[in-house]
Amino acid sequence: PKTPGREAPGARGKAERLPLSRARVVETAMTLADGGGLEAVTLRAVAERLGVEAMSLYKHVANKDDILDGMVETVMGEVTLPDRRLGWRELVRARALVMRSVLLRHRWAVGLVESRTTPTAARLRTNDAVLGALRDAGFSLELSYGTLLAVDSYTYGFTLQESAAPREPTSPREGTAMLSRADYPHLVEMMDFLTARATADDAAGTTDFELGLGLLLDGLERARSR
Repeated sequence: PKTPGREAPGARGKAERLPLSRARVVETAMTLADGGGLEAVTLRAVAERLGVEAMSLYKHVANKDDILDGMVETVMGEVTLPDRRLGWRELVRARALVMRSVLLRHRWAVGLVESRTTPTAARLRTNDAVLGALRDAGFSLELSYGTLLAVDSYTYGFTLQESAAPREPTSPREGTAMLSRADYPHLVEMMDFLTARATADDAAGTTDFELGLGLLLDGLERARSR
């Protein structure tokens, strides 16, 4: 018999368990991916993390592809845009900076975003806002498309390199320790520069990204003026 005034073992845990939903399934899958990459995301792993049977997931998601689409939607939902009144250049620049930040937070998403065939509402909204700002600024339809393509390609490519780099920081010079200064004077000079900067600047990656982005935006400004 139960002791008066005391809950049965496990009763509190059952009472406080959150109901299963699509949002919880996607959130759990993202947690798994953040910790172990996309290969860690399986229906069984998601179900185990949620404390349910795998079949229970099918009441909320159609399959793994549905989960991946939800993950992309969530990632793109984290890409916020500034007020369009700031102008096309600030809008495009801000979007690229935020996109890089989001993709570095979810390193598995770099390749996944472009691989999905189902467009997400969040991505459609951000792309439409950027295209609208470009068209308002006098960009032709062709140049607007080229701008979106060029900036996204640069952002994804740069972030892909960052995501593939070793997590433990190493000196850039270590990877080229065997290079001869006589044979590769310019490469060695650059590696010496990067090694010195790495010890003094923890935000070197952001500095490099903004430098390249600025060059790209300058070129787009010249193209627009023509």
